[in-house]
Amino acid sequence: MAPNAPDPQASTHPVLDAVLRQQLLVRREKLRTALSGTPGPEPLVRLLQELDAALERMEAGTYGLCETCHEGIESERLLADPLCRNCLDHLSAAEQRMLERDLDLAFQIQTGLLPRPGRAAAGWTMAYHYEPAGPVSGDYCDLIGLEDGSGLFLLGDVTGKGVAASLLMAHLHATFRSLTHTTHRVDELVTRANRIFCEGTPTSHFATLVCGWLGRDGAVEICNAGHPYPLHVQEGRVSRIESTGLPLGLFCDGAYTSRRLTLAPGDSLVLYSDGLSESLNESSEEYGIDRLAAWLPGRRALAAPELVEGLLAEAGRFRARAPRTDDLTVMVLRREA
Repeated sequence: MAPNAPDPQASTHPVLDAVLRQQLLVRREKLRTALSGTPGPEPLVRLLQELDAALERMEAGTYGLCETCHEGIESERLLADPLCRNCLDHLSAAEQRMLERDLDLAFQIQTGLLPRPGRAAAGWTMAYHYEPAGPVSGDYCDLIGLEDGSGLFLLGDVTGKGVAASLLMAHLHATFRSLTHTTHRVDELVTRANRIFCEGTPTSHFATLVCGWLGRDGAVEICNAGHPYPLHVQEGRVSRIESTGLPLGLFCDGAYTSRRLTLAPGDSLVLYSDGLSESLNESSEEYGIDRLAAWLPGRRALAAPELVEGLLAEAGRFRARAPRTDDLTVMVLRREA
């Protein structure tokens, strides 16, 4: 899998610089401790020299610049490897092969984190489509079955794209999977996850998120943390589920609320990332939530996989030959009985 290079960007953001500097200092201190008083293996000694050189470049103001073209190295690559010295366009053949292997492995790991489509909970079915813009995605999609037969569904979008966003997506996945052992209340889950995500994430990053609980009798509890509106497809109409809180990661002490609704047999919930709602056609016109909501009412009878397929086909017709530039995720949850 060939890397999909974002536009080059030098490391000039003060928050990013502070994060990278801290990474370098921590690594250097650990290496110095490991090498203290004993002759270290040559690879460790060379690594310490590279760390010292990177810190010197940071002091000189040349850190984050490609040594070949002197343009900025991609920020997400610096976050993944603070010692990289060339942009994607000027990697050696060996470095390109190594990067491709790393991206392939990252893709396989991320794919393994995705839920299995099919039954979501007692009386519910689920289908989804997950499509990264590049090798990996910053979209978050999960379905967690609970012991009592109910279930939790999650769909989110981390700022940015590529490797850095995919790492934060994995962070969200692990956080929510761990927290379900402490509570199943949606408002408490999102409030606790926000605190963990905020404390362990650079301040330049945040995530929009929808988290919901599916009950046996069609009951749904849902929290929308700044995400594009989920849509409730009912007989004859479509209702939007508005935000109940800010995106995760903006304020560590933020509290979240949820709302309850009941879906009748045959009703569906449609969730999506902004890779769908903000996709553009050849005239730079945005697809938009209004167009999506107008298309859905006549499709209530469709099964969850058919609704996902039809929605993607409709959005594809709108986009026509315009390129897709963002991660795209769509999830449909349908009450069957």
